[in-house]
Amino acid sequence: MSRSIDYGSLMHRAMRGLIQEVLHSVSEHGLPGAHHFFITFDTTHPDARLADWLRDRYPDEMTVVMQHWFDGLDVGDDGFAVTLNFGDDPEPLYIPYDAIKTFVDPSVEFGLRFETHEEEDDDGDDPDPGPDGPEDEAHHDAEIVRLDSFRK
Repeated sequence: MSRSIDYGSLMHRAMRGLIQEVLHSVSEHGLPGAHHFFITFDTTHPDARLADWLRDRYPDEMTVVMQHWFDGLDVGDDGFAVTLNFGDDPEPLYIPYDAIKTFVDPSVEFGLRFETHEEEDDDGDDPDPGPDGPEDEAHHDAEIVRLDSFRK
């Protein structure tokens, strides 16, 4: 029986732990300086909680921004709760860390992208190699996101 180190799972855990630590610091001290976050998450995740009208509008994934106004940031072991403003309507959300697809802080050009296990599929044939092009043949569990895709 051969054993191997599952670096992919270890990286997932470490990067999600980093997000948890950052959000915990923000919950205690607020956002420092120009820091702000774009967080894209899977709205189909069984533990994600959001209003029905948001789930209808974003049936697969949603990107939220934590910048000028957010309230009730509560950071837990498995995810975080936060109330965000959607067109002058505050809405509570619960986002499990496992549902996060990207976490970006453009103020310091930092970003993470998480691939799901379905995307790391069996045959490796990927019809859309993504922004890294064909030279990035292997899928990674977490990687830096190019910020040009978020810029206007």
